[in-house]
Amino acid sequence: MTRTHNVRLRRSVMAATAALAVTAGVVAAAPEGEAAQTTPKLSLIAATKSLTLDSWKEDPGVYLDLGTYLTAEGAPFELKVTRKSYKDPVVAEQIIHDGDKTTAKALPAGLVKDFSGLPGFAQITITDTNRKVVVNRTEKYCPNNAAGRIDPDGSAKSKYPESCPENAFTLGSVWGVEKGWASNTYAGYASKPVQLAAGKYQAKVSVTKRYRDLFGISNKPQLINLTVRERSWEDEDGAAGPRSKSAASGHSGHDMANMKGMAGMSGHAGHGATRSEAPAAPTSGAGPSYNVGHGPLIPAPPALPWALKKASLRTATAPVGDGPGRTDGSRQAPAVEPNAKRPTGKALVPDVPKPDLRSLPAYGIEISDGGMDVKGKDYLAFSANVWNAGPAQLVVDGFRSPGKELMDAYQYFYDADGKQVGYTPTGTMEWDPRPGHEHWHFTDFASYRLLKADQKESVRSGKEAFCLANTDAVDYTVKNANWHPGNTDLSTACGQENSISVREVLDVGSGDTYTQDLPGQSFDITNLANGTYYIQVLANPENRLKETNLDNNSALRKVVLGGKPGARTVKVPAHDLVDAN
Repeated sequence: MTRTHNVRLRRSVMAATAALAVTAGVVAAAPEGEAAQTTPKLSLIAATKSLTLDSWKEDPGVYLDLGTYLTAEGAPFELKVTRKSYKDPVVAEQIIHDGDKTTAKALPAGLVKDFSGLPGFAQITITDTNRKVVVNRTEKYCPNNAAGRIDPDGSAKSKYPESCPENAFTLGSVWGVEKGWASNTYAGYASKPVQLAAGKYQAKVSVTKRYRDLFGISNKPQLINLTVRERSWEDEDGAAGPRSKSAASGHSGHDMANMKGMAGMSGHAGHGATRSEAPAAPTSGAGPSYNVGHGPLIPAPPALPWALKKASLRTATAPVGDGPGRTDGSRQAPAVEPNAKRPTGKALVPDVPKPDLRSLPAYGIEISDGGMDVKGKDYLAFSANVWNAGPAQLVVDGFRSPGKELMDAYQYFYDADGKQVGYTPTGTMEWDPRPGHEHWHFTDFASYRLLKADQKESVRSGKEAFCLANTDAVDYTVKNANWHPGNTDLSTACGQENSISVREVLDVGSGDTYTQDLPGQSFDITNLANGTYYIQVLANPENRLKETNLDNNSALRKVVLGGKPGARTVKVPAHDLVDAN
């Protein structure tokens, strides 16, 4: 099943973990016996003093990935960003580590307004050969951008998440640059392309004064000699044409698009809408991988190697990009292994920590039609997210008896040491053979309903079975939140038609977004009167899953329907302080 064209596609750029080769700012190891630094020394560096950027004729503009990085010496740079509720503003604090001691320093109120990064962090000025300023602007910075080790004594892996979430209903996030690491300051999707003619320029990048004062960053702007060259996809060795003709064909639902001929993430039926890819260098990883839908993803370069990209343009059948058992040509996504056999013995729900499923208010709400399949109908499309507030993972295994079409599903429980100590039957899993789905769905995970103004049910969505994946970092400040969740790739999490068993996991702090944008998923409003309604997202509707709390499973989002048949409209009022759809 493919997406309707009127649902906007979005795709995130994945963060890279390759070590950075920089020409300046390499951190030296502290002399033996010297006291460890408890607050980070932050510096802006440039990976190169000379850089060539492309302006593509089919996608006009130059994306300013200028290869500048923020380094953290002596101690990690860590920020905690939270809000108590949607009625409260977003607040941020710097977390300072001193051995086993941790202190928090509040950042100025109003400095951070969302979870996508520090606004107005980098000042970018570009001048031409006549010293005329042609670009002068500031951009936000996500400390979780693509990062790499610059100190040989630094940690082999960063403990921080791969990027900053952009979901408007995020509740908590952690941003950081590991000690002895550097992260790219490129703003990714927040960075609008600039119009620059082919030629020579000089770029000046600096940290704005409020952040220099706040974090003690030296005022040392970086200068980069910039060459802009104009190129065309049609000129690249007979390639098949511009990227705009390589349509992003996300499978209906999961918020990852399988970019035909691009470094695509495999889309999966039901999960959220994706955005098209913003150009970025393979080592930048700038831009959030926790997209509003299918993400986060295991770190990988945001673009294919050029040789693979060209090959994918020459033939539509080239197996390039993410897919079952295949990622971007440089990595193999790890499988999340189910138990080899179905459980035996007496079912037991032990007194151990359990997951806490909660719903986010619906978003991405718009009017759609049935396309070519269902003509003359009006639908209300939306995205919905159910997340796990912990303190334990939701782990569900499905087991198939030979010849049976359904799998028997079991929820598993673990003690504080991670030892499996119990299980209970929890419904079934079913194989969805529709094109774009083709994986195992766990039944009764969530239910979507359109309620009248009196909050009585009017329409119910037909989508009630799901493949679980960790698509959104909803709150990484809750207890036991996993900043690097597994099974974010449905091609390994949801099994194949010949699977004998499947494991689906929703990790602590992460949520799973599905976009209801097709007939049978979205609400049929053809014969509904205009007026006020509420979209209800209800987790665990039959209470089959064992949770710590069953009283927080529902979320409502107000909508106002108007217009006439064939031209219906929807207004989406702000949800408390969240004025975003």
